[in-house]
Amino acid sequence: MTPEDRSLNDLMVDIRQFIEDRDWSVFHRPTALAISAAIETGELLELFQWRSDAEVEKSLQSDKYRQALSDEIADVLIYLLRLADVAGINPTEAVLNKMEGNRAKYPAKEWRGRAPNKIR
Repeated sequence: MTPEDRSLNDLMVDIRQFIEDRDWSVFHRPTALAISAAIETGELLELFQWRSDAEVEKSLQSDKYRQALSDEIADVLIYLLRLADVAGINPTEAVLNKMEGNRAKYPAKEWRGRAPNKIR
């Protein structure tokens, strides 16, 4: 099975098994997982700190930078998927529902090419 064939549920099962194999479930309370996701997001942001868009684009050509970026994205995603699992939230359903709301809130005709933070 290729990575492209894996679902979010497959990933959640893998993460859950990893945690259970190490008897770490006791540490995986929602608050701890949310805090850990935020910490890992901070580490992700460090890869962009003080870099211009052009510098980031150049860095993306480096295998070392791309690997560091990949690792931090994975860390954030692992904690978020684990949080969803512990909280009983289906992440696919959550994203689909949120996108439905976003489409209603930001109709393409009205918002094309405009940032949502701009005043109408």
